[in-house]
Amino acid sequence: MADSTTAAPPTDEVANLHLDEVTGERVSKTELKKRQKQRQKEAEKAAKAAAAPPKATTKPKNASGEEEKDLNPNQYYEIRTRHVHELLKNPETNPYPHKFHVTYDDSKFFEEFGHLKSGETAEDKEIRIAGRIYNKRASGSKLIFYDIRTSADTVSIGTQLQVVCQAQLVKEGGTPFEKQHENIRRGDIIGIVGYPGRTNPKNRLAEGKEGELSVFATEVVLLSPCLHMLPSVRFPFADSEQRARMRYLDMLWNDRTRQVLWQRSRMVRFIRDFFHERRFIEVETPMMHAIAGGATALPFITHHNDLDIDMYMRIAPELFLKKMIVGQFGKVFELGKNFRNESIDLTHNPEFTSCEFYWAYADVYDVMALTEELVSSLVKELTGSYKTTFTTQHGETYEVNWEAPWRRVEMIPELEKATGEKFPPFEELHTEETNQFLQRVCKKMGVECPPPLTNARMIDKLTGEFIESTCINPTFIVEHPQMMSPLAKYHRSKKGLCERFEAFACKKEIANAYTELNNPFDQRLRFEEQARQKAQGDDEAQVVDESFLNALEYGLPPTGGWGLGIDRLAMFITNNYSMREVLAFPFLREEKQAPKEKFAAELVDVQPLPEEGIPHK
Repeated sequence: MADSTTAAPPTDEVANLHLDEVTGERVSKTELKKRQKQRQKEAEKAAKAAAAPPKATTKPKNASGEEEKDLNPNQYYEIRTRHVHELLKNPETNPYPHKFHVTYDDSKFFEEFGHLKSGETAEDKEIRIAGRIYNKRASGSKLIFYDIRTSADTVSIGTQLQVVCQAQLVKEGGTPFEKQHENIRRGDIIGIVGYPGRTNPKNRLAEGKEGELSVFATEVVLLSPCLHMLPSVRFPFADSEQRARMRYLDMLWNDRTRQVLWQRSRMVRFIRDFFHERRFIEVETPMMHAIAGGATALPFITHHNDLDIDMYMRIAPELFLKKMIVGQFGKVFELGKNFRNESIDLTHNPEFTSCEFYWAYADVYDVMALTEELVSSLVKELTGSYKTTFTTQHGETYEVNWEAPWRRVEMIPELEKATGEKFPPFEELHTEETNQFLQRVCKKMGVECPPPLTNARMIDKLTGEFIESTCINPTFIVEHPQMMSPLAKYHRSKKGLCERFEAFACKKEIANAYTELNNPFDQRLRFEEQARQKAQGDDEAQVVDESFLNALEYGLPPTGGWGLGIDRLAMFITNNYSMREVLAFPFLREEKQAPKEKFAAELVDVQPLPEEGIPHK
C-alpha cells in the first residue's frame, strides 16, 4: 500500500538544498558554507586532525525541535531518517533499546499526587513511566518541557502528562543533560525516570492558579524515534479516507478514535462477563465450512489446496452451536468473525463481529427478556445513562432510550396499517397468489424490490420501508412469516408465522432471535423451500445441510437462539454513523498507486541480510 505522506514529488525547496557530504544532510547553501568554515577552523587548531575527516554532527538545530517549522513532512522524514541511521552506528546512541522498566501506573498519577501545591515535589517517590511526545518546548538550553501521552489499557485511553527536564536534576554520574535530549524529537517514544511535583510559575499568584502537576525527570531515554513529522495545524490529519488507510496514525493522533475503540473493547468484555455470570460456556466453531449455512447471505469462497475442494468462509456459527446443544451443552455462546460477500456501506463491512448464544429449554420470549437486560445494562455501564444520542450522516439527531421494556411490533398487522391493504391469511403467505398480491402492493407503495421477486424478499422490503424506519428507540419486530425464517420454529398459535424477533435501534437491525426449529422433518422441508428460492435466483438462500439434519435426528431440546451485531451496536452507543469508525482496521477499496517515494531503509542504503537458502518443502 502506498504511504500517502510520501506521495508528493520533491518540491523546489528540496531541490535547492545542497548535500553536506560529512553528515549526509541536505541543507541551504548558507548553512553549508558556515559548516565548512567551522570545520576549517577546527582543522587549523588541531594539526593532528587536519588530515582526518571532520566528525559527523548529529546535534539538531536546537533542542526544542524548531526545525519542524522550516520543513515539509517529506524533508523532515529524509533528514530524520539519516540522523537516526547515524545513531545506529554507535552502540552508545542506539535509539532502539531492548527494554525500559516501567514500574508506575500512570492512571493513578493525578489521584495520588493531586494534593501537591505549587513548588512542592515528592522526591522520595521514584516514578518510571514511558510515553510518546506530542509537544516539546525549551526555555534556554537547561530546561525542556515534554507533553507526553501514555498508552491505552483496560483502565483508560492513556494519560497526558507534562515532563519537566532540568539540567540540575540529572544525577551525578548519569548521562549528561545535553546527551539525553539532543536526539529527541516530537513523536518519539521515551522512557522517564523521575519524581512527582508541581511547577511554580511566576505569574501563579497574580492569576490565582496552581502550577501544573508534572513528572520531574532525572533521566530521559529515547526508546523509539518517530521518523515522520506528526500532524500539526500546518499539516493536519483530518481526511476520513487518509485516516482509514493510516489507522495507526489516526489512533496515535486522534483521542476520539482511541476512545471509540476503547469503548468497543469494554463492550465486548461486558458481554462476555454477562454470559459467563449466567453460566453460559464460551466456545469456538469452524471458520471454514463445506456448506454455507446458518444465515441467509452470500458467502466468500476459498480453496483448500491439499483436499482440492472449495470451502466457504462462515456466514454464521448457528448450525455448529446448535449441534453443541444436541451434544449436551445447555448454554453456549460465541463471539467471533463472520464473512459475507455483500455490499460495503456505512453500516456493512464484509468482515464483521457477532455474538451468538443458544439456550436449552428457553424460547424466544426468554431470549427477548435477556436481550433487554443485556443491552440496557450494557449502555448504562458504558455511558452512565440509559439515554444516548445518535447523529446520522445527514445530520439528523436521535435521542435514544435503551431502558427496558422495549416496544414490540407485529410484522404483518403493522404492514396492513402502513399499506392500507388486508394481507392474505398467515398460512397462505408463501403461495403464488400472495406473490402477485405483494407485487401489487409494492407497486402501489412505490417500493422497489430487486429480483428475484420472492415473497420473503418483498415482505422484507416492505418491512424495511414502513416498520424499520420507525424504530429509533429499541424495538422488537416479531412474528415473521415462516418462509422468511428457515431455522425458526413455527408459532405455537398462529399458523404460517414463526417465533422470531428482530431487534432494531436507530432504524437498523442489531439482533435476531428465534425459538429454534428442532423438528428434523419440518427442518428438511424448510431447507428444500430455501433450495427452491435459490433455484429462482436468490443467491443468498440456504441449501440443504444433511449433517445438521442428522444432528437434529438425535434430539435438539427446546432452545432459544440469538445473534447480535457487535459492530453496529458499537456504532450507536459511541455515536458514529459509519461502521469504519468502530473497526480497528476497516475493509477498504484498493488504493490507486501513487508515485513511490523511498522508504527509510532505501534512503540510507541498508543492505538486506543474506538468506539462509532453506528450500520450501
